[in-house]
Amino acid sequence: MATPLSAAKLLKALRAEGVAVTEVGNWRTHNRNKVGAWGPVNGSMVHHTVTSGTAATVALCRDGYADLPGPLCHGMIAKNGRVHLVGWGRANHAGGGDPRVLDQVIAESYGTRPSPPTKGNSNGVDGNARFYGWECENLGDGKDPWPAAQYDAIVRVQAAVCRAHGWSAKSVIGHLEWSNDKIDPRGFGMPALRTDVAERLKHPAGWNPGTDPSKEDDMPTRVNPKVKQTKNRPQGEWLSVPLSGALVTGPADYSGTVYLRLSGVPDGATIQSRFYETKGGKKSKSGQITEHVGSGGDTFIAVTNAGGHCDSGAALAVEYIVFDEGGGTHDLVSGQAQLLYWK
Repeated sequence: MATPLSAAKLLKALRAEGVAVTEVGNWRTHNRNKVGAWGPVNGSMVHHTVTSGTAATVALCRDGYADLPGPLCHGMIAKNGRVHLVGWGRANHAGGGDPRVLDQVIAESYGTRPSPPTKGNSNGVDGNARFYGWECENLGDGKDPWPAAQYDAIVRVQAAVCRAHGWSAKSVIGHLEWSNDKIDPRGFGMPALRTDVAERLKHPAGWNPGTDPSKEDDMPTRVNPKVKQTKNRPQGEWLSVPLSGALVTGPADYSGTVYLRLSGVPDGATIQSRFYETKGGKKSKSGQITEHVGSGGDTFIAVTNAGGHCDSGAALAVEYIVFDEGGGTHDLVSGQAQLLYWK
């Protein structure tokens, strides 16, 4: 048994594991603690959402619905691998489950999977008090694909929680392993997921599959340039992020995150961000766009690529855009880049 992580410790653990995180509104204090305890915690539970569309899924996971108030999990793992933190504390995600399964998770004593949950135990032990909950954006019909970036994020999230508590991968279960009337997550097997989590736990938190730290040629170089503060940045256009030094020059493979703190972005405004490359002073290639939501006061965003390649003769950079029909301005208050690259 363990005391739940604080919101700050969770955020630190996720980012150390290489997870791209978006903090949604007042997630640190958004919970169902008024109706019951949260903790001691004994494990982490994986779900699928039976929804499509990241923005709508985030809203549902945060707010819930009439018969089941939110938050419906602690974090929603989107198709692109970004984790949207929507609540911290008791969340309506697990419901009742089999006490025998809980005992096996606590002891981490089962083989490839816990004993099948007994019929009629859906109203058993209160799982909302005992498990971290992670909803994953998927229709759950067995046909909706699980992109590699999303699955990698699921593995990293579970490893981050286990690493923070000193648990093994056997502290990670699926909802279908907790209650016999559930089928989620559908589309990958929990034994395989636990195998992948266990493999991550053999390595340092920042490990990326395919790298071998025992080989000198594979050792990455770390770059950590700071973001320069700029004020009165126009909204409605792509803005490059000014840095104190270069990120990466190609040819190189890279992985990492650029963290930004913005001030004055309207509450609820859409923000998009991406890595891009310049060659000869001109933009040569743009990366995948990720979306964030303005919070009205300080807005924190993380621009992440878990595995990219910068072309020969190109330089890596970061840009973002704040959509605002009013045409206002905002300030780029601070930021930090944390990247690894391999030549």
